[in-house]
Amino acid sequence: MTDIKKIAVVGTGVIGNGWITRFLAHGYDVVATDPAEGAEERMRKAVENAWPYVEELGLAEGASIERLTFEKDLSKAVEDADFIQENVPEVEDLKESVLQDIDRYAKREAIIASSTSGIKPSYLQRGLQYPDRLVVAHPFHPVYILPLVEVVPGEATTTTNTERATAFFEGMNMKALLVRNEIEGHIADRLIEAIWRESLHIVNEGIATTEEVDQAFIYGAGLRYAQYGPFLTFHLAGGEGGMRHMLKQFGPALKKPWTKLEAPELTDELHDRVVAGCEEQSGECSLSELDQNRNEFLVRLLDLVKDYWPEAKQAQKSNV
Repeated sequence: MTDIKKIAVVGTGVIGNGWITRFLAHGYDVVATDPAEGAEERMRKAVENAWPYVEELGLAEGASIERLTFEKDLSKAVEDADFIQENVPEVEDLKESVLQDIDRYAKREAIIASSTSGIKPSYLQRGLQYPDRLVVAHPFHPVYILPLVEVVPGEATTTTNTERATAFFEGMNMKALLVRNEIEGHIADRLIEAIWRESLHIVNEGIATTEEVDQAFIYGAGLRYAQYGPFLTFHLAGGEGGMRHMLKQFGPALKKPWTKLEAPELTDELHDRVVAGCEEQSGECSLSELDQNRNEFLVRLLDLVKDYWPEAKQAQKSNV
């Protein structure tokens, strides 16, 4: 059980609106705040567009869009909240300033979570009156579908507040991954960044187009990693000997220059090549249509992944 009843969301961009949708879908009251002109209208439209997908995934009892309110004044938005999710742009000075304002106006027992994709929580805790209640809670887009959230405590975060945040997310059917040792980019974004950098090198050197790189990943690693991830995938690659045999056979290849760790310089030529490639791949589909297509795919894929997660298989065995 969780003691969290009312939620405030600070910042209503793509991630903030994704959080709002997930919170509402799980039966919470949500108050959102954003100083940008037209923010409330954009927020409500985004939530309405996402709602059919959370309905398909299943709504909690009492879940309703009607439980969403908008408050322009940040101090009023956070003052009664039990949990505050911050999602302002990834600018360190801005995040520090906003988090300090939240810390000033929020009630003492409220948890403050930042959606930062790369900043360490200990950095964000500087200047807070109550740094013990801040954690990083880094989700993945679309937040209302994808279950992973990286929970990262800072040096000052108490174990109690880390556990409260983790329990809260798990109560919303999320895969709360505790990142015990904070590091820039956390875990998942560091993995994604490595693939992204290598993809840019391949396109920059004329080895493949953006579409060919995407096909290479979708029909190979993408399908395998959706089930097991890199370690268990390579464990299987070792045959009967598993990872022990795989490392013995393919370990020496780690020394070969198959990958480039640093990103290529983003020249005008590379910029134009990547943009043109993506626009050509999109064809006649608008970004809205691509977005809907992705959501429909993820909802169906998530049902399949749930059935074949190692944890699910272990549970099946236990029930036999």
